[in-house]
Amino acid sequence: MDAAPRDGLPPFEDRTDFENADRGFVAALVPGAVTDEDGRVVWDGDAYGFLDGDCPGTAHPGLWRQSQLCARQGLYEVTEGVYQVRGLDLANMTLVEGRDGVLVVDPLISAECAAAALALYRRHRGQRPVTGLVYTHCHVDHFGGARGVLPREEEAGVPVLAPVGFLEHAVSENVFAGPAMARRAAFMYGTRLPKAPDGHIGTGLGTTLSTGTVTLIPPTLDITHTGQRETVDGVPIVFQLTPDTEAPAEMNFLFPERRALCLAENVTHTLHNILTPRGAPVRDARAWSRHLDEAIDLFGDAYDVAFASHHWPTWGHENVVGLLAEQRDLYAYLHDQTLRLLNSGLTAAEIAEELRLPPALEGAWHARGHYGSLNHNVKAVSQRYLGWYDGNPAHLWEHPPTDLARRYVEVAGGPEAMRAAARRYADSGDLRFAATLLNHLVFADPADEQAKELLAGVYVRLGHGAENGPWRNMYLTGALELREGAGSARIVGDTAGMTSALTVSMLLDAIAVRIDGPRAAKEPRLVIDLIVIDEQRRHRLNLEHGALTHRSLPLHRTPKPHAGLTLTLTRPELLGLLTGSGLAGIETQGDRGLLKRLFSYVTRPDQEFAIVTP
Repeated sequence: MDAAPRDGLPPFEDRTDFENADRGFVAALVPGAVTDEDGRVVWDGDAYGFLDGDCPGTAHPGLWRQSQLCARQGLYEVTEGVYQVRGLDLANMTLVEGRDGVLVVDPLISAECAAAALALYRRHRGQRPVTGLVYTHCHVDHFGGARGVLPREEEAGVPVLAPVGFLEHAVSENVFAGPAMARRAAFMYGTRLPKAPDGHIGTGLGTTLSTGTVTLIPPTLDITHTGQRETVDGVPIVFQLTPDTEAPAEMNFLFPERRALCLAENVTHTLHNILTPRGAPVRDARAWSRHLDEAIDLFGDAYDVAFASHHWPTWGHENVVGLLAEQRDLYAYLHDQTLRLLNSGLTAAEIAEELRLPPALEGAWHARGHYGSLNHNVKAVSQRYLGWYDGNPAHLWEHPPTDLARRYVEVAGGPEAMRAAARRYADSGDLRFAATLLNHLVFADPADEQAKELLAGVYVRLGHGAENGPWRNMYLTGALELREGAGSARIVGDTAGMTSALTVSMLLDAIAVRIDGPRAAKEPRLVIDLIVIDEQRRHRLNLEHGALTHRSLPLHRTPKPHAGLTLTLTRPELLGLLTGSGLAGIETQGDRGLLKRLFSYVTRPDQEFAIVTP
């Protein structure tokens, strides 16, 4: 279908979300753009001014409404002593006033945006120093701007709180599979699309991603258990660990003296993703639901307002409990009914077509699929339990896409016949099958310009009709790349500030996943020791059978066999060595040529690999 009508959607006359999104407004950032030190624009909220108008025929009315809400920008008072800066990045930054300064919760993606948000707060609330930093979870839009609010010269003695496992999961999601995830995220977030009524209008979770400098300050205080209490700058906080919900390491928490509950990204004003299209470990919808139920019981009647890492707050205790209960049941229903139907013999694709939410949930704006989608989430639940294989042997050993596509075109009677069939399906409104046929044509012959243009047109129609922000962006970006080719789609900016926070083991893991195994397998065993002065540890690197492994040992231990090369260096020198600064100033013993041989097997990921073409 093309752009959807309003039929079947919750009532547009209900303006509660708009009233809540505007409540407590203090001031906007004017102009609404943020630049880096070179003057490059890394965030431009003003570009979404067109959302003030009525919904055009090129957008789904529900997504247009959600985008209007997400585009609101500025400093807002949540309750006495609690403020949020919204609309200066994909996520929100929350500021809680303490005895001597201010606690910052979730400092956005980019240091530049975080600094601009803090400056906006200080213009209206005074020059309070940052006296605490809290990460709700391990996704980059909640920690990347850390250095923008807490520069190195101000860091000493400031506690940094995060859920246990935060650093490990932040690395596994953003470093190990980072290049592939970033390329896919360019489609999901539509970073190449023009900001316009027929282009990028938002993501459903926020408007878009900032593209400034990504940093990371490692946590100094882990939250290890539900019920843990900490006081930061005179502000008491009660924590609830919520692992395997929206992130593998995440937490909700209560500010009892402010009667304010932070729900991290576990409860937002949209159905969320059980498996994000950019790629990540599959989330646990069952655990998600149970943690929300636990929150209702754990925090009792101790709050009057709830806020989250995205979107706008909810005021009124009973309203918050209602939101928690509906979101709890949303993920429970999704999980349980998918499994019920799987156990009845349906496949994930079949369930995704059949499953509908109960009317009370389908009619709630916060349960609509603006960011996560019911269709995608059903398949994610199935993947978590059963994997990608649907049990049909015909799907066990299929040809890869290009080989499969050529056979489909041959069976169809050639390219012209297949193009004609695709046009008929598109004209009849079956855009999904038209896309399938045309995709086969493009993969069978990427030089077929007619097929590429036809497919681009179908993708545009599918995108304009999508209620889900990421689906719209993926369809429209697919059309753009078919017409213009793959291009640079900046997801985040310089990530050196994040890399500098990694442990030595994490840095070595990041190198290991880039080893060209087939070439390295021809290499005789290669052993290098790193003596890292800062931590007084020996790290033994072993390249054998195409795999780079490593282990950390006490400094006094010298394992066998004898290392062919030993480097004695500080952790910053190691970071420089791994990023290409060479051995200058580093003490070495043994064959320095071993390092060159090791680095010769380290590959550089392709940042623009093909997705909509072979």
